[in-house]
This record gives sequence, C-alpha cells and structure tokens, in this order.
Amino acid sequence: MTAEDNRARIRAFWGALYERDWDRIGSFFAADSEYTDVPSPAEDVARGPELIVSRLRLGLERISGYEHNLRLMVAEDDTVVTEHSETWHWHTGEQVTLPFVSVHELRDGVIVRWWDYWDLQTLMNAAPDWWIEHIAHGYT
Repeated sequence: MTAEDNRARIRAFWGALYERDWDRIGSFFAADSEYTDVPSPAEDVARGPELIVSRLRLGLERISGYEHNLRLMVAEDDTVVTEHSETWHWHTGEQVTLPFVSVHELRDGVIVRWWDYWDLQTLMNAAPDWWIEHIAHGYT
C-alpha cells in the first residue's frame, strides 16, 4: 500500500470513529493491533479489535456528542500522523476541546499500532465526576 492509500485508510477510520460505528471501527484492526493513550500507564495498551473497540466505547459512548477538527495529516510509507482536536460534550452540560497528535502504523491497510498523544489534565479538569468514575471502572 502507498502512503496515499494509508492516508485514505486513516481518513476512513476517522469517519467510522466519529460516527461511532463500533463494528466498522473494529474492522480497521488485526488481532495483534495495539492502541493506547500515551498519558495512561505504559502497560495500559488495548490489543486486538475487541479490546480496542471496548476501550473507545468506554470513553466515547457516554458523551452526548463530539466534533472532530482535522488540522494536518502527514503520511510516509506505512505511518500516518494526524494533528487534530476533538470537542466532547456531556449531557450534563460540560464540554472540552482536546488537542491530539495520533500516530498510526499500518500493515497492508490494517492499523497495527495507534498511539494518541494528548494532555490528560485538560480532560480531567473538564469532565464530570460521574464520567470519571465510569472510566475508572475500566474496559476489561
């Protein structure tokens, strides 16, 4: 696959994620794929489509809405780097805009490694207590 193919694949992935199409999201990953939020503990890596989708659902399913602002996407060989932000809304009125840099490594069009770089304090300062308690229970 070319760098442009990989860029298109990540654009399709973002589309599925922001539609919260959980089944489609899982199709972007292989059994050995890894995803983590870099601010989380080093051993906190979701592996395989099922755990990756479970982790995403944990954080995103209970927010009432969110928007994606894609700023920049750079692709080289099997790596795609995206600079973007997400604005999250909770039904209780809180909202936050989270700046991200996401690094995806692909193999034959499948995401095998996804590392998200962002500031945990930005989220924790804005998120409602009930949502933080929900996250604390984990996705496994």
